[in-house]
Amino acid sequence: MKLKKPKFWDYKKPNIISYILWPLSFFLQVIYNASKIINSKKKYKEIKTICVGNIYIGGTGKTSLSLKIYDILQRNKIKTCFIKKYYSDQTDEQKILENKGKLFNYSKRKLSLEKAINEDYEVAIFDDGLQDKSIEYDLNIICFNNLNFIGNNMTIPSGPLRENFKNIKKYDCIFLNGNMENMENIRNQIFNINPNTKIFETKYIPINTNEFNKNEKYLVFSGIGNHNTFVSMLKNDNFNIARDIEFPDHYDYSKDDLDKIIKISNENKLKILTTEKDFFRLKTKPNEIKIVKSKLEILNEKDFLKILSELYG
Repeated sequence: MKLKKPKFWDYKKPNIISYILWPLSFFLQVIYNASKIINSKKKYKEIKTICVGNIYIGGTGKTSLSLKIYDILQRNKIKTCFIKKYYSDQTDEQKILENKGKLFNYSKRKLSLEKAINEDYEVAIFDDGLQDKSIEYDLNIICFNNLNFIGNNMTIPSGPLRENFKNIKKYDCIFLNGNMENMENIRNQIFNINPNTKIFETKYIPINTNEFNKNEKYLVFSGIGNHNTFVSMLKNDNFNIARDIEFPDHYDYSKDDLDKIIKISNENKLKILTTEKDFFRLKTKPNEIKIVKSKLEILNEKDFLKILSELYG
């Protein structure tokens, strides 16, 4: 059973539980930093590597941005593949990447990269992997979700961060993915650490809205890293959301879960919407449940194109 992330992770300031857990967080960060010193990263000259990762665990838009970068490179006729470390509970994201292009999906990213080199790919896009200690990437991208950003700014298990927020200065550029919430405050926090950081803003756009009647009332459910971003996207596009139900990230839906959702919708005369990721995870596909597909739009895309052209040009 998947557990939801603790609510206190997303408080603006640490609470007592965070401070109680802090010694463990400190110990884990010491181990993480020591392992970076012990392990040496390898640079691969045969292929260009782009890592789309995060330090906030889950729900930052890595897969959506990976798909966007793939589209850009494909338009420029660059032979591009995806690499994602295999996890048995993340088959939804793996299927979405496979539907777009070639995916190498081994348990070790290094092995996937070697396979991509053998098949003469020019660029490999890594969906996650910034903390991988075996590969030196050509372009390191860190993603944040605008709604949660860094939560309480503490590392796991005291907070939601994989590593210290100050480490953002070692990455090449930052993507703020979401629906334009809290932008000024977030920018200020980033620039306080590194005033020269390249920041790119994005927003989620629903792409199959013509399939729906926005005058209807909807029940929305999802088990993704940031449920509220999905709901916000729909509301911004004038969907009438009467009820929303949040499940843990990568949730494995049971028949009982779906029966309850359908029962609520029938009792309240609501249409049901979910994400593409969630629909992939449903063992059965009830006709009542419809998918809202979305894409990520980079607002200052021309500036990002310059970075990509420097990479493969």
